Amino acid sequence: MDQGEIALSDREFARIKARVYKVAGISLSDAKRTLVVARLAKIVRTQKFGSFDAYMDHLEDKGTSDDAQEFVNALTTNLTRFWREDHHFDHLNQYVGELIQGQRSTGSPKRLRIWSAGCSTGQEPFTIALSVLAAWPELKSWDFRILATDIDTNVVQRASTGIYPANELNGLSAERSRLFEHLPDGRIKIPAAAVSLITFKPLNLLGALPMKGPFDAIFCRNVAIYFDKPTQAEVFGKLIKLLAPGGMLYIGHSENLGALASAFRLMGKTTYRAKTEKMTRSAA
Repeated sequence: MDQGEIALSDREFARIKARVYKVAGISLSDAKRTLVVARLAKIVRTQKFGSFDAYMDHLEDKGTSDDAQEFVNALTTNLTRFWREDHHFDHLNQYVGELIQGQRSTGSPKRLRIWSAGCSTGQEPFTIALSVLAAWPELKSWDFRILATDIDTNVVQRASTGIYPANELNGLSAERSRLFEHLPDGRIKIPAAAVSLITFKPLNLLGALPMKGPFDAIFCRNVAIYFDKPTQAEVFGKLIKLLAPGGMLYIGHSENLGALASAFRLMGKTTYRAKTEKMTRSAA
């Protein structure tokens, strides 16, 4: 069967949009119709469903959890790179410096928790680790952990390897490029000191969040753009509850917090500090 033979009717498209919104919060516009065909036609063809309707019937009636995850993975978009929107990492380094100075003056526990929510193929959490360790080597003696999550299980699996093609270094300064290891086959590898800090896990932000926090910083960038306003408010509301007092939230350049912005102080471009003081620090 040719991909061109698989037609997507308006009713089938409506079913697909309704399902991906229900299970992942992703709001597909009519402009995404071609993308949906391109992403799902391979599944329809490979599993010989014959039509998108038959595929949706299978998901709703007989589909396994693996089938459901494959559907979500196919419709998620993963666009990322090392040091993307690098002003966030510059700010993070300054903020971590504040936390280190505070620890020195008060003797509080040497603890740092950062969450990359929507980590895609791992460039964001690895940039966090590489950047912060380069700026503050003393963190190697801290209880420092980074949680990296994404709804797409495929990208989480790829990210956990810590290995990338060499062209990922394109556009990076020589100073930043030197932070990577170079493999004999030409690929690049994240150094063990950075890899050891990060735990990769699949996670749907619409579901119950198993972590307790609090996190000193949360990166949730270019995730909310796929949600409608009510879902954005729901997700950002969950993140606020997991931030430490004065903790930082970094969001994408085309995103905003809406009414929830009142819970933060704007510290820079899409950089927010939590105002709340009602949380207590405990292990994540």
